[in-house]
Amino acid sequence: MSDLAKLPVTVITGFLGSGKTTLIRSLMQNPGGKRLAVIVNEFGDVGVDGEILKSCAIPDCPAENILELANGCICCTVADDFIPTIEALMALDPRPDHILIETSGLALPKPLLKAFDWPDIRSKITVDGVIALADAEAVAAGRFAPNVAAVDAQRLADDSIDHETPLSEVFEDQIACADIILLTKPDLAGPDGVAKAKAMIEAETPRPLPVIEVAEGAIDPRIILGLEAAAEDDIDARPSHHDDHDDHEHEDFESIVVDIPELDDPAALVAAIEGLARDHNILRIKGYAAVTGKPMRLLVQAVGARVRHQYDRPWSASEPRQGRLVVIAEHDDINPDVIRAALGNAQSQAAE
Repeated sequence: MSDLAKLPVTVITGFLGSGKTTLIRSLMQNPGGKRLAVIVNEFGDVGVDGEILKSCAIPDCPAENILELANGCICCTVADDFIPTIEALMALDPRPDHILIETSGLALPKPLLKAFDWPDIRSKITVDGVIALADAEAVAAGRFAPNVAAVDAQRLADDSIDHETPLSEVFEDQIACADIILLTKPDLAGPDGVAKAKAMIEAETPRPLPVIEVAEGAIDPRIILGLEAAAEDDIDARPSHHDDHDDHEHEDFESIVVDIPELDDPAALVAAIEGLARDHNILRIKGYAAVTGKPMRLLVQAVGARVRHQYDRPWSASEPRQGRLVVIAEHDDINPDVIRAALGNAQSQAAE
C-alpha cells in the first residue's frame, strides 16, 4: 500500500483544558468536505469529552465515527486498544477520510507517534500532523506548573534554572512534538498575555513553528488538516524530556471520580471547585451535574480555579439524575477524603 493510500491521522494534544474538545467539535461542524472520525483518549473513566462530541454529531462525522478509549493511555495499550480501534474505524462504510485523535491532557505525544510504527497499522495509517493547543492565559501565568508563585515568564530566560516540574515537562514535550501550535482563549489573556505566551512557547520549541491564535476552536480546517507531515518518520526531530527512558509513565498524576447528588444551586459547586484548586492544587475537574428543576444536564469544566458550566443536553428518561466529576491532580495532591468532603459540602450548602 502506498503512502498516498494511507489514512491520515491528526493527533491533537495540549495541556488540561486547553480547548481540544472545542476544536474537534468545530472541525466536526466544519470538516472542509472530509468525512471525519474521532478517537477520544480520556484520563479517568467518565467519557465527558466523547459525550460532548457525540451530542453534536453530523452526517460527515456521525456518532458511530466517535470512539472512546477511557482510563488508559493509547500508547500504553497499543495491541489491546489502539490497533483494534483504528481497524474498527477503517472498517466503517463509508470509510473516514481523516481520523482525529484527542489525547488526554496528561499525555506525552511522542510515545503515541511510536505506536504508529507497529507493523499491523504502519502500512495503513500515517500521522498527518501533531497539533498542540496551549491556553494563552494559563501559559502566560505559568499555570502549567503546580507552584504558580515559583513560575513566571522570566524563568525561561534564566539559564541557572534547570529543574522542571512534571507539568512543565508535559507542556514542553507537547509543543516540541507539534507541527502547529494553536494558542487558545486569547480573549482571556489579552494582548500582553498572548505576546507573553508566544514568547514562552517560542523559547521552548526546538524548531520554528507556526503559532496561531484561535478563539472557541474556530479555524479553517485547511490550516491544520492535510499537512502530510508523516510524523511517525520524523520522530528524532521531536525531542522529549523522556527520550532516554525505555517507556513512560503517568504516575505523577492521579484521578478520582466523585458521584454527586442533584444540586439546588450550581454556584455552591463552583465555589467548592474554586476552593479545591486554590487550597489543594487541583488541576482539572470535568464532568456533569443535575440541577433541581432543570431538565438539562449541567456540563462542568474547570482548569484550576477557572470554572465554566453550561447546560448541554436534556437528561434521558433512562439515566439517573446524578452528577459525576473527574478530579485530576498531581499524585501528592490527590486526597480523596478531602475532595469528596469539599464536593459533598457543596451539596449541603446547596440544600440549605
